[in-house]
Amino acid sequence: MKETEISTLGEFGLIDHLTEGMESINASTRRGVGDDCAVLRYGDKETLVTTDLLLEGIHFDLRYVPLKHLGYKAIVVNLSDVYAMNGTPRQVTVSLGISKRFTLEHIEELYAGMRLACEAYGVDLVGGDTSASVTGLIISVTCLGEAAEGDVVYRSGASDTDLVCVSGDLGAAYMGLQLLERERSVSEGIKDFEPDFAGREYILERQLKPEPRRDVIDELRQLGVRPTSMIDVSDGLSSELLHICKASNVGCRIYEDRIPIDYQTALMAEEFNMNLVTAAMNGGEDYELLFTVKLTDHEKVAQMKTAKLIGRITKPELGACLVTRDNAELEIRAQGWTAF
Repeated sequence: MKETEISTLGEFGLIDHLTEGMESINASTRRGVGDDCAVLRYGDKETLVTTDLLLEGIHFDLRYVPLKHLGYKAIVVNLSDVYAMNGTPRQVTVSLGISKRFTLEHIEELYAGMRLACEAYGVDLVGGDTSASVTGLIISVTCLGEAAEGDVVYRSGASDTDLVCVSGDLGAAYMGLQLLERERSVSEGIKDFEPDFAGREYILERQLKPEPRRDVIDELRQLGVRPTSMIDVSDGLSSELLHICKASNVGCRIYEDRIPIDYQTALMAEEFNMNLVTAAMNGGEDYELLFTVKLTDHEKVAQMKTAKLIGRITKPELGACLVTRDNAELEIRAQGWTAF
């Protein structure tokens, strides 16, 4: 039998391969694989379902990630998926794989962060499962949300002449991770090491305690704007743009000088001698919302406090490009987080 390395497909190629030809047989299944959430129909509301798996050594390093922060982050990254579908998260379940090196007090600290996130966003923790683990800590969170009929926003709704917007700023979480990794590296073998985090609190918080953008959804509703497509920025802006372009069969033009970047992110990139735009486009874990709106909504989105206009949707044959400050067009490639 021919053996194929999973890494040759990548995360989304693997998902596409495994689910190819898999048709839904229940009328209640409105949308399956291929978006931030599955969409189910029960009664007069749409039910949104998403799940996320976090593995020690792959997604987090407990040498510098506090358990309480980890618990908080494990919840909110799932809530972000529901907001990315224009929905409201309601319940979560949590399953854990726990190795012998963890005590009850460790798990209590993890759950303290989870409880804090649930309280902050009005979500109920309603169940889960626990098991022993021989590979460290494993966290799996499933989130259930809801949306009124017709309110759900998919990745596939963008069309030519739509405007492209993104919330907040980009690259901060990635630069926070670089800072944590550097301080961990230089601390090895040094007793009572004190990391140098002064003046870098923002990028650290963006990495350790991200916040899902409920405020963006609230502002869009207040303005009477329904996005034509939307996705959360978990794997990097480049990857998410390509997801929307592929699902909607469109191209895009994103303008380098419009990409929102925080001052601390810029300083950290300079310190690490990294290209700032590359970090912002490909860093990932920002959990901002990337969305498109109709051209007729330009005046409304131009006044948004939570998001910024960064580009436009084009015909598919024009491809996905980044327009640089000197007006050159560079093909956008997915260079963000890869699972394999």
